[in-house]
This record gives sequence, C-alpha cells and structure tokens, in this order.
Amino acid sequence: MAKGWYILHVFSGHENKVEKYIQMYLDEGVYGDVISDVKVPSEEVSEKVNGKTRVVKKKILPGYVMLEMDLPERGWKKTCVAIRRIQSVLGFLGTMGDSKPQPISSEEAKAILQKAGAIKADKGLLIGQDYVAGEKVRVTEGPFESFSGVIEKVMPEKGKLQVVVGIFGRSTPVEVEYQQVERV
Repeated sequence: MAKGWYILHVFSGHENKVEKYIQMYLDEGVYGDVISDVKVPSEEVSEKVNGKTRVVKKKILPGYVMLEMDLPERGWKKTCVAIRRIQSVLGFLGTMGDSKPQPISSEEAKAILQKAGAIKADKGLLIGQDYVAGEKVRVTEGPFESFSGVIEKVMPEKGKLQVVVGIFGRSTPVEVEYQQVERV
C-alpha cells in the first residue's frame, strides 16, 4: 500500500458538495484509514466585468475531486463502492466497470496542487526573475506572439509579467509567463 492521489469524477458544479461529504466522513472516522485528504483544486483569477476587476475562484479541474488515498490490496473494492455511492459521484477517472482505480503520477499531482496553491512551487520554476518594469520585451509564444511591448508589472509569485502591447493602435496590458517573452 502506498499513498497516491486519485481523481474522482463528479457532476459538474457538485465538486464542493462531494468534498464536504467526504470531509464529513473523514471527521467521523469512516474512511480515516484509507483517505487522508480531499481537495477541489481551484485558483484565484481576476476578471473584469463592466469595468470592475474582481477576484474569483475558478476550479482547475471542473467536474473532478482529488482524493489522497492509501488504497489497500485487499478490501479496496468495498471502499471504492462506498465512495461511488456518494450522491453526485460518477466514478474514478480511468476505470472501467469494477476495476481498481489507479492513482495519477506524483508529478501530475504536484503540478495541480502547485497551481491551486496547496503546496509551494519549486524555486527553480521561477526563471527569469530579473525582469524589471519599463523593460522592452517581445512575446515569443501564445496568442500575442511577435508583439513587442513594455513591462508594466512583474509578478514573481505567479511567474508572470504584465506587458503593455499595441493592439489595433491601442495600448493593451496582457499577462504572459516569463518563458513567453524575450528581451529586445
């Protein structure tokens, strides 16, 4: 038995409800020996609506819930059937019928949890931290490829830059990752 992260497929929009049910069972000690954590990975995103900027939580995996489980070799079926019977649960990702669920790789789980902010990102991932506001850059990939602009804001905690580029004759701020730009 080894701990791993499993993906539970649920009705879209019911992720928090399923998380609450499983957390309630954990608090009561029902799955305490098998399930150690349950998460609905989400990140905070700022969006503009009617000229106002607000921060909202967006689910990284809509329709899915992550479970950290130590699924035993014997008796796994009883646990999985009990989890599948929770209202709004469709089943485990990647299983057909009554087959044993497989955990996602530790790299995939780490990437999702880092994006959600549940664990800290590695320092090595934040490359190019020496950009400064006012510096001229060219976007090398993404929807704004080949546009040139000036860095308006550096966001090292996100690994992103806010660059002002000219689109249709207007200065427009766009958010790009460090690796999507090069100095001019």
